[in-house]
Amino acid sequence: MTHKFPPISGKLPVFMHGADYNPEQWLHDPAVLEEDIRLMKQAGCNVMSVGIFSWAALEPEEGTFNFGWLDQVLDRLAANGIYAWLATPSGARPAWMSEKYPEVLRVEANRRRNLHGMRHNHCFTSPVYREKVIIMNGKLAERYSSHPAVVGWHVSNEYGGECHCDYCQEAFRSWLKRKYGSLDALNRAWWTTFWSHTYTSWSQVESPAPHGEMMVHGHNLDWRRFVSDQTIDFYKHEIKPLNAVNPDLPCTANMMDLFYGLDYREFAKAVDVVSWDAYPTWHEAESEVGIASWFAFNHDIFRTIKKKPFMLMESTPSQTNWQPVSKLKRPGMHRLSSLQAVAHGSDTVQYFQWRKSRGSSEKFHGAVVDHVGHAHTRVFRDVAELGRTLSQITEVLGTNVPAEAAVLFDWDNRWAINDAQGPRNGGLGYEQTVVQHYRALWKQGVPTDVIGSGDDFSPYKLIVLPMAYLLREETGKRLDKFVEDGGTLLATYWTGVVDEHDLCYLNGFPGPLRRTLGIWAEEIDGLHDHDRNALVMNPANRLEFEGSFEIRELCEVIHTEGSEILATYRDDFYAGMPVLTVNQKGAGKGYYLAARVREEGFYDSLYGRLIREAGVRRALDAELPEGVTAQLRSDGESDYVFLLNFSGKPAQVRLDDRAYTDLETGEVKTGRVELPLHGSIILKRSSQYK
Repeated sequence: MTHKFPPISGKLPVFMHGADYNPEQWLHDPAVLEEDIRLMKQAGCNVMSVGIFSWAALEPEEGTFNFGWLDQVLDRLAANGIYAWLATPSGARPAWMSEKYPEVLRVEANRRRNLHGMRHNHCFTSPVYREKVIIMNGKLAERYSSHPAVVGWHVSNEYGGECHCDYCQEAFRSWLKRKYGSLDALNRAWWTTFWSHTYTSWSQVESPAPHGEMMVHGHNLDWRRFVSDQTIDFYKHEIKPLNAVNPDLPCTANMMDLFYGLDYREFAKAVDVVSWDAYPTWHEAESEVGIASWFAFNHDIFRTIKKKPFMLMESTPSQTNWQPVSKLKRPGMHRLSSLQAVAHGSDTVQYFQWRKSRGSSEKFHGAVVDHVGHAHTRVFRDVAELGRTLSQITEVLGTNVPAEAAVLFDWDNRWAINDAQGPRNGGLGYEQTVVQHYRALWKQGVPTDVIGSGDDFSPYKLIVLPMAYLLREETGKRLDKFVEDGGTLLATYWTGVVDEHDLCYLNGFPGPLRRTLGIWAEEIDGLHDHDRNALVMNPANRLEFEGSFEIRELCEVIHTEGSEILATYRDDFYAGMPVLTVNQKGAGKGYYLAARVREEGFYDSLYGRLIREAGVRRALDAELPEGVTAQLRSDGESDYVFLLNFSGKPAQVRLDDRAYTDLETGEVKTGRVELPLHGSIILKRSSQYK
């Protein structure tokens, strides 16, 4: 049974549409604010993110605060029915602070302290920086928490990076003491007897360094966990004064595209609403399927980690200036890209930036208002058109994505794989593998969650487990129960190799899933880039598709232990040995894919069969053209089907026999729908998820 979530802010119970706004860059020209207000209303923008990176304008000298300009901006927004996510300015500190308190500046892994500059160049552990943040945030909270324009707090901006200063070294040791309790336990977990690296004093433990220790995998893994935890702790420190004044205002911290350095699943526990910044590199190829599926995966992560709608906090209304090629969005792509986020669970569409900066590093980054300063541009018209669309689909706001399939993705597994030192040190491609499997579901219009090992598995009928190299014993037991209870599990090569300390399982791989999957993985072969093998489907196999499919990069040599062989290797000394198996366990099935198949057609056929076998529902019970996906939101009474054309050409979609209505026009749709190049449409029907 699905349901509807309340709006992110009761002040603004519609889709939020707006941008990062930096009025402090235009204080020398008061007419700009008046013109901006007029253009915001014309573009259908109802919310702005204000105050990001404005510390120097708010506190030009230590202890001297200037809020007058911000008062004026927020008052003018409120007077015109426009709202604000008010930012804390900790993403970049003023020069006076770096000069007077150099300890706030980060120390790199080489133990050298940075100069002032850039952004997020500060230590999350520094007592001085933490004190200054508390003072600033406290003043902002006292002054603006009850302001009619403010709908929530935009805390800092794109947290990231690490510091190796003395404060951080001590904090790391304290973190380890809390985790392990004793040096003996730490030494066992890190397997420090290797290379005689046993620690005999806590003071000997330091963060990984290029000119010191960096080859103890448990050490590296715990450092990454510590950096993530310390960043989250800093965020919690930031929001204390905000919550103390008005706990009803939501707090968010904008996250980034599959960011490596922070465990966003843990971070999400600390925020009230998840927000993230999406910058697809559209138009790299004739078909947008690769880019679209990658960003669909990200959208589904950010929806799933809080299990409710998220915010698209930043996107570009046209181009960026920092990607390898600054490609303009082609006609229709702004709407398509924005509605893709909405289709996967976003309740906002926001941009960086509102008005282009006149100088510095992002002066050529896309914006709603270009340097020319008026509304008579293609980009402005695209934004205004989307604003009208969002105003017409308010009933979608707060609806859920009813997923019966899930892909499991963990950050600490990602970190551990990156350190594995074998079987391919040119990159094991964990992220690409996960998205390759996800894409097969996305192409077939299957609503899909992206879950972690600690999530509840019971809502799903199908769980995909790609390259779960680091697999906790407890997670293995829960996955085994999922299968026993009737679920379908598909796991791949390089699964169940190490535990949470990055220590290898000694009872055979895939560790805690060996009995669940009915196989033993004896060896894994890393292939050179020019090497090829093939997966050959057995005749009359239960998946009911045949063929030979190219394999590259990774081949596991496995033995069946009660499982059924569905496909075998074609070449090499393991020719004829199993590469795809299925094991009946209780009421469910465990599939195992032992090699990296490169051909998309294999995954299309495999998952087409698995979703039918597992009874997983699709957004649309119809065959979708290549490059067209159907995504679904539902409140339990009505389903909202988003048809999105990423094929690079016009497409036609045949509907099933249910009744559909175009949500924007009210027109009844039957038979088929025509989608132009970069076309998109939202169809409403009576819900099948009651």
